[in-house]
Amino acid sequence: MAACAARRCLSVLGRYRARALGVRGAELRETPRLPRAPLCGCALQPERGFSSRNRPEGKVLETVGVFEVPKLQGKYDTGQLFLHSVFGYRGIVLFPWQARLYDRDVVASPVTENTENSSSHGSKEVKGNTHTYYQVLIDARDCPHISQRSQTEAVTFLANHDDSRALYAIPGLDYVSHEDILPYNSTEQAPIQHELFERFLGYDQTKAPPFVPRETLLAWQEKNHPWLELSDVHRETTENIRITVIPFYMGMREAQNSHVYWWRYCIRLENLGLEVVQLRERHWRIFSLSGTLETVRGRGVVGREPVLSKEQPAFQYSSHVSLQASSGHMWGTFRFERPDGSHFDVRIPPFSLESNKDEKTPPSGLHW
Repeated sequence: MAACAARRCLSVLGRYRARALGVRGAELRETPRLPRAPLCGCALQPERGFSSRNRPEGKVLETVGVFEVPKLQGKYDTGQLFLHSVFGYRGIVLFPWQARLYDRDVVASPVTENTENSSSHGSKEVKGNTHTYYQVLIDARDCPHISQRSQTEAVTFLANHDDSRALYAIPGLDYVSHEDILPYNSTEQAPIQHELFERFLGYDQTKAPPFVPRETLLAWQEKNHPWLELSDVHRETTENIRITVIPFYMGMREAQNSHVYWWRYCIRLENLGLEVVQLRERHWRIFSLSGTLETVRGRGVVGREPVLSKEQPAFQYSSHVSLQASSGHMWGTFRFERPDGSHFDVRIPPFSLESNKDEKTPPSGLHW
């Protein structure tokens, strides 16, 4: 079992690197594809993770560290190095969030559906269970190779400027689920390349992990907590396509003598089956507490029509929505196409758009 876990770590990373960099599988010490199952929580023999770098003769692999035993219980600490099990990038944990996961695949009881009512669309009594997510930094060297992401920044703010239209983006930040963390350690004092790494983290060889939070990170987290906080995660599976949605409140702006409330939502589409499918259309319903119901239809998402296969099973993107009310709901469907040309609709789990009731000042981005 331990050997299986170690091989899966290398196999996941190996497949990603081979796709992204065009390196032969033999160079990665590729192993046969294993089932998509949680990592085994038993002792691992030391295995080395690999990354890539440019050389005149082409891109090659280099050792980045030694895999550690994945945690099935508890959480990872600030400073933990990891590889993302789906997208393959190197990263480091900044701090954890305890989120409420509403998994519509595990429900208490179904109730009558009413597709015209936002509060009961596809209604099922869903109980939120506590789940750990992490705010992380992505290694800038890996960003160009994350092909199944529409962008490599997952955090945007309404910046604290006089211009109410200003949107501030922080590149290379992500939110990662506990099960997507493949932990490793490194002897390098700066194993992650990111402009915020040295501002946020210091090196202390007496600690494990040896990267500890600086006062700058703690102050930044405290000041921007309302706009960084991950509180609710919504998930639903239709015909082996799992959709995960994470909404974030961004703040309020005044425009033409009215208040406009903004949210960011991050969506991950994941193919849990073996059949290759392609996203073709999106269909959104957006309900505002002000009483409006808006319908949005369009091709693909963020200008792309991603293909989901067993080699590249997931795609992730972020988008934004605004309401002239302090709360609302969103739900909808994604239309996928099979290789034979047939189509099927995948449900987007309904999720709430809630504002922070104790909001006092807009977020300050990286101005400390």
